[in-house]
Amino acid sequence: MRARLALLVAAVSVLTLVAFLVPLALLVRTVAQDRATVRATADAQSLVPVVGTADAPTIRLTVEQLAAESGRPVSVFLPDGTVLGAQAPRTPAVALAARGQSLTGESAAGREVVIAVQGRADGTGVIRIVVPRQELTAGVTRAWLVLALLGVVLVLIGLAVADRLARTLVRPISDLSVVSHRLANAELDARVVPAGPAELREVAGALNHLAGRIQVLLRQEREQVADLSHRLRTPLTALRLEAESLRDPDDAARIAAAADGLERAVTGLIQQARWRHAPAPGTVASDAAAIVADRVAFWSVLAEDTGRAVHLDLAPGPLTVGVAADDLSAAVDALLGNVFAHTPDGTPFTVRLVSDAGEVLLTVADEGPGMPPGAVQRGASAAGSTGLGLDIARRAAQAGGGRLELRSGPKGGAQVVLRLGPPPQREA
Repeated sequence: MRARLALLVAAVSVLTLVAFLVPLALLVRTVAQDRATVRATADAQSLVPVVGTADAPTIRLTVEQLAAESGRPVSVFLPDGTVLGAQAPRTPAVALAARGQSLTGESAAGREVVIAVQGRADGTGVIRIVVPRQELTAGVTRAWLVLALLGVVLVLIGLAVADRLARTLVRPISDLSVVSHRLANAELDARVVPAGPAELREVAGALNHLAGRIQVLLRQEREQVADLSHRLRTPLTALRLEAESLRDPDDAARIAAAADGLERAVTGLIQQARWRHAPAPGTVASDAAAIVADRVAFWSVLAEDTGRAVHLDLAPGPLTVGVAADDLSAAVDALLGNVFAHTPDGTPFTVRLVSDAGEVLLTVADEGPGMPPGAVQRGASAAGSTGLGLDIARRAAQAGGGRLELRSGPKGGAQVVLRLGPPPQREA
C-alpha cells in the first residue's frame, strides 16, 4: 500500500510539474530572446542620429565602436550602396527596410534587427544588427536546470510526505492484521490500540469488541459444558452403588472399574472445558502404540461379551504422534465405539497400527453393513447417534497433521483409517 501511494503521488506530482514547468521553460526562453532583441534594438536606435546626419567616416567609426562594445555584427547600408561596419549581403530584410520599414527577422546567423533611417539627403539608410543564437539563449540552459532541479526536489518532498502519510495508514492496518492472526491462534487476550484515521479507529474498536464477545461466549460455553458434564456424576455415583450391591465380586469390581474410568473421563472433560488453553508449539505428543493398546484392551472385554472376534496388528512402540493423549484416546474410543454401536453382535473387527513414511496409520475395519455416505458430519447421523464420533476422530487427525479416510473393506463393511503425523518441531 505504501508503494502504491508513493507511486500515485509521484505520478500526480510529475504530471503537475510537467504542466507547470514546460510552459515556464518556454516562457524563459522567449523572455531571453526578447531581452537580447531589445538590447540589440536599443543599440541600433543609438546609431540613428549618427547615420541620419554624419558623413561616412564618422558613421564607420561609430559603427566599429558599437560593434566592439556589444560583440554583435553591426552593418550600415547607405543609399549609394556603401556598406559600413561588418560586410554583409543585402538581405530581403535590408531591402524591405530601405523602403522605410523597420523590422526584426530570422536568419541563418541569428536574429536580424534592421532599422530604416530616413532624413538623409541621398535617401534612406539601413542599420542592421545580427543577434547571435548563443546570445538569444544566454542563461536559458541554466534556468532550465534550475527548474528541473526544483521539480525533482518537489517530487522528493511529495514522496516523503506521501510515505509519512502512508505509514500512518499502513501501521494501524498492520496492527489490525497482527491482532486478527493472534485471535485466530486462540490468543483471545490480544487487543489493538486504535490509531490512524477515524475509519481505522472504528474498525479497531469493533475488532476489540469482537474479541471481548468471543471471550464471553467461550466462557459461557465452557461453563455450560462443565455443568452438563458435572451432572453425569450423579448417575455415576448411583451406578457405583449398584455395582457394590452385586453378589458376584468379579462383576462388581469390573463395573466399579468402568464407573471409575468414566468418572475420570468426566472430570477431565470438566477441566478441559474450564481451563484448557492452546498448547505451545512442539509440546503436543503422545505414544500411539501405548494408547491404542490400552484402549483395545478396554474394549476387548465388551467384545468378548458380545461374541466379537478381535484381530490385532499393532506395531511395537513407541510411535510418537503430534496429538494429545486425551484426544487420541477419545478418537480411538470413538472408532471402536462405532463398531459396537453400528454392527450386530458377533461381527468381527480388526485393529491395525503401523508406521508408514513418517506417518502412523491406525486402521479400524469391521465386517458389518458398511457406512452410509456423509458419515463424517458433526451433529448428524443416519443411525440415531449423536453424529460426533467420526468428527472427533477427524479433528484429532487434523490436529496431528493428518486426516481421516473412510473406505469399504475387502469383505464389505467399513474401514476407517486415521493418519497421524509426527509432533511439530519445537522452535529454537
